[in-house]
Amino acid sequence: MTFTELFLISLGLAMDCFAVSLLYGSSGSLSWRDVLKMSAMFGLFQGIMPLIGWLIGSSLLWLIEPVDHWIAFAILAFIGIKMIWQSFRAGHERKSADIRKIAILLSLAVATSIDALITGVGFGFIRVNILEAVAIITVTTFLVTAAGARLGGGATFLPARWAEFAGGVVLIAIGANMLMEHLRVF
Repeated sequence: MTFTELFLISLGLAMDCFAVSLLYGSSGSLSWRDVLKMSAMFGLFQGIMPLIGWLIGSSLLWLIEPVDHWIAFAILAFIGIKMIWQSFRAGHERKSADIRKIAILLSLAVATSIDALITGVGFGFIRVNILEAVAIITVTTFLVTAAGARLGGGATFLPARWAEFAGGVVLIAIGANMLMEHLRVF
């Protein structure tokens, strides 16, 4: 998998974090310290989860190698469709809790990184350089989360749902591209 593909997957996975940070940033009450703490926590969990998933996926590789490309496509498509579907749901409930509380921050970090865990399982099937993937996902998520919080702080209205929608479309496109390359469609 190329750097560009990993970066695009990272952006797609980080869109949940972007949407959450945008919503919390729009409250206007986050300090730079709060933004850095949220960005670090989201980045850490988005980086750790694919590693855990990769360990699971690579241990099952011998069993599913004949259909690994289909499974990787299905995982990315499922996550992408879920993100698109969620983008049309009201997201105001995310803003009701105080993100400065560590328990809230941890629960949001875990919730936004479940997709990264599933993606990591897919990585185990397609033999990705997992250390490179983890580094790219962690750094991308950190930067995207910080940008979302800062953008949210300066906006009176910003449609966070479109970030989540775009992330879903990117994941589906990457999954389809992987499948087509494996099947040598183009």
